[in-house]
Amino acid sequence: MPNHSSSAPSRGRRWAAVAAFGSVIGLAMLTLLSVSAAAVPAIPRAGPPPADDMVGHVVAYATSYDDTLLDLARANRLGFTEIVAANPGVDPWVPGDGTKILLPTGHLLPDAPREGIVINLAEHRLYYFASPGADPVTLPIGVGREGWDTPLGSTTVVRKKRHPVWYPPDSIREEKPDLPAFVPAGPDNPLGDHALYFGWPGYLVHGTNMPWGIGRRVSHGCIRLYPEDIAALFEQVAVGAPVHVIEQAVKIGWVDGELYIEAHPEPQQVDELERDGAIKSPSQTSTADVLFKIYQRANAAAVRLNWAAIRIALSERTGVPVRVTREKKSG
Repeated sequence: MPNHSSSAPSRGRRWAAVAAFGSVIGLAMLTLLSVSAAAVPAIPRAGPPPADDMVGHVVAYATSYDDTLLDLARANRLGFTEIVAANPGVDPWVPGDGTKILLPTGHLLPDAPREGIVINLAEHRLYYFASPGADPVTLPIGVGREGWDTPLGSTTVVRKKRHPVWYPPDSIREEKPDLPAFVPAGPDNPLGDHALYFGWPGYLVHGTNMPWGIGRRVSHGCIRLYPEDIAALFEQVAVGAPVHVIEQAVKIGWVDGELYIEAHPEPQQVDELERDGAIKSPSQTSTADVLFKIYQRANAAAVRLNWAAIRIALSERTGVPVRVTREKKSG
């Protein structure tokens, strides 16, 4: 598989794909707008089931001279990796005045039960379905770094706690022997002000006192949220809510009768984005397996699959939904 490229032709293909996405859905999906990092909208309550496999929409944005990608990410409920992957070659700290970027705020729903909390580690994102099939809330997350993986599978929320106290486990104390026996609630507590505890001992969703770690591989296996996001989610999630933890770097879904894929960087590629600002390594997942899943999901529309667009999306790994079916022939 070819390596990721941030060349002008690749950027052109990416913008063309997003333009097609907007025209198909028939919504104002590519809108230049002003975004303030201080004005984060409230998490919406559950609504009717989504009409398709998409929640939200992708937005094009022209940066101001004082914007950073990190501020824009937090203002739009995005994580670091998401916004950097969608805008290769753009300096996350100084993107420049008038730089066109994509805000990847449209997400295909993962292949998982649409109930309770669904955590997709591969895309650094949490989905919350207040009731089965309901319109989901989706939030960016920080996940475990190498060697500190969150287990995959299903569990439940067994406890909720405001102002949690952190008791460093032995595994972390071995790495940092100077840690105190416990850290009380307050600004020094890495759990933030809210925590949702899983049925798996030692694993939870919580806030953070280091918000710039959201969207990155930085935790010891727990799931971190922006402080404002965990505060809102805390009020909605009940004890007993199901939790499904999955790992899906490539998602496939239908939107208004057309098939889309959304390919996210794999762990080693995420580390390259952090270190080098670009993806350099090819995917470690079998391309044949992914292509077969796309073919299966297309079903009768398989004859319309655009295999060139599919391979480009799997190579570039921008995390932006890409339409991969061609126009239907008339007559």
